Amino acid sequence: MNTQQPIAIVGAGIAGMAFAIAAAQHGYKVSLFERGEHITSMGAGVTLWPNAMWVLQRLRLAADILQAGGQPQAMRQFDQQGIQQGEFDISAVNRFCEHASVTILRRDLVRILASKVAQLGVKIHFNSNISAADIPALKQQYALVVGADGRMHSAVRAHLYPGQQLYRYQHFVNVIGISRSPSLGLDPVIADYRGDGERFGIVPINAELCFWAAGWHAKEVCHSTPEQWLTQLQQRFQHWATAIHAVLNTREKSSVKGIHVHDIDPLPYWHQDNVVLTGDAAHAPLPTSGQGACQALEDAWHLSLLVRSDGPLSERLAAFYQKRIDKTSLAQAIGRNVAAAIFSPMEQSAPATFSADAKQLSQLWMQGLSE
Repeated sequence: MNTQQPIAIVGAGIAGMAFAIAAAQHGYKVSLFERGEHITSMGAGVTLWPNAMWVLQRLRLAADILQAGGQPQAMRQFDQQGIQQGEFDISAVNRFCEHASVTILRRDLVRILASKVAQLGVKIHFNSNISAADIPALKQQYALVVGADGRMHSAVRAHLYPGQQLYRYQHFVNVIGISRSPSLGLDPVIADYRGDGERFGIVPINAELCFWAAGWHAKEVCHSTPEQWLTQLQQRFQHWATAIHAVLNTREKSSVKGIHVHDIDPLPYWHQDNVVLTGDAAHAPLPTSGQGACQALEDAWHLSLLVRSDGPLSERLAAFYQKRIDKTSLAQAIGRNVAAAIFSPMEQSAPATFSADAKQLSQLWMQGLSE
């Protein structure tokens, strides 16, 4: 594609904005279509592992991310009472990868991406409630249509897979939130508390700011208010470690949200004609993979490279799928395996799961990333 051929991106989340930045930095005219009336951020925070920071460096955003986020040096697993059961050395992975791991509030990540999108002059069309029926018209108007419109209700995925509901409920809930207080005194350590079928993770940004997620098995989807989610949190974790009570007592009230967690199976294709899926629309993993945002950012980088390469567009989109499918499918599988070990009612939580070798993990994360 030459830079005079316009690109449409459906969805102004992490995947959509990252690809818009990558394409616009190389001179492409990009239009973003967002169903909401403004940029929003689903979720409390994300951990950007070194593979994500590799991409963000090339998007010239790494300095902003580092300034807004924290840099954890370890991940520790505890039992319900706070007795340490295992530890994983994040700093060792960072050294092998030659990039930091960064924890950041999702709203700050989205703000940084949106600011760069605006700086590059990319037009965002808000209140664009695009459906699958609208995609053929976009295909005629734009040289490339990129579906970055999420795991649950992707219009672009519905166009490629008509009549198929591809997302799957995985029978556990995440209740997420943000806490801030000088009294927290947090170390740069991700804390993972485990009980039988339950989990509470605390991810620090700095000594007085963190995001957290509590999870437990839930057979069916049920709708609860933030107050009801909070009541369940307080009941389920009332006898757990004091660190959990500290973050619950200092929560930002508006940040508490409950999510019945879904993912999708690996798809046999992501493209058709000049339409392609990226991010969660293509390969939504469970949050237990730790790689959702990271793989969305990798998508943006690889797709931008292939768009700029030579050859028929259909061949380049096929190459994008072949380049990405193994790594994204592995992230999906890891997420499901970890979730099954924690939340399956037939399983007992293992006392320690941080058995990965730092060098092997770094090689896995950095696989496929090169200039």
